[in-house]
Amino acid sequence: MKLIMLGSGTSTGVPRIGNDWGLCDPTEPKNRRTRVSIIVESAAGSRILVDTSPDLRQQLLTAGIRTVDAVVWTHDHADHCHGIDDLRPMRFGRDGAIPGYASTETVRRLRQRFSYVFAGKYGYPSIVQLETLERVKIVAGFGIASCEMPHGPMETTGFRFDCDGKSIGYTTDFCEITDEMVDLFSGIDILVTDCLRRENHPTHASLDMALEFAVRTRARQTVLTHLDKSMDYATLSAETPDDVIPGYDGLEIDLG
Repeated sequence: MKLIMLGSGTSTGVPRIGNDWGLCDPTEPKNRRTRVSIIVESAAGSRILVDTSPDLRQQLLTAGIRTVDAVVWTHDHADHCHGIDDLRPMRFGRDGAIPGYASTETVRRLRQRFSYVFAGKYGYPSIVQLETLERVKIVAGFGIASCEMPHGPMETTGFRFDCDGKSIGYTTDFCEITDEMVDLFSGIDILVTDCLRRENHPTHASLDMALEFAVRTRARQTVLTHLDKSMDYATLSAETPDDVIPGYDGLEIDLG
């Protein structure tokens, strides 16, 4: 089982437009961050894409990814779904649409905004067969479990993927640690967690909250993501425990 981090940045990316690097060293390649998205891959080669960031096309080209077996969405904010049209080339040559899954509310919002993706239009076939997560237990050979997480006035979906005897959790965009989150990700091999900045934020996890989440879940390894321009890679690496690492675009962790 493998984690492939396609993007690790916040909604504006790093640098921000205007070449604004904030506190990030522009000479460190790991500080150049596109919007968040990951792929989980099984030993058999099956892949699930989590979120379709606005940078998805370039992310997939850089990672050498031609196909995925399913897509799941955490929520419908622009930095997590506005690259949805870049799924079209992966529909070419398939017998049917790409399976896609999200919470009931996210499904409703995605259908409202991107109807052509799910229903086809003007003779074009549908790109994704979108379904709610209710009663879904297996996707592309992965065991999949999820929970809803507080994200300011709304909720996002956290995912746990189990395959080949290993587990990866993905929890971006949350502002509170709930008991349900701790239970779902307890003992996970890799926990990928929201970590926007050091200061508290009304809709995102701070560094202290991310580290608390790692401890409470007893994650074997934790990867920080959704990092803003204040989170310099080298500085952050020096202040985190050995089992916690800052994520970066192109990071791959093979669980064997």
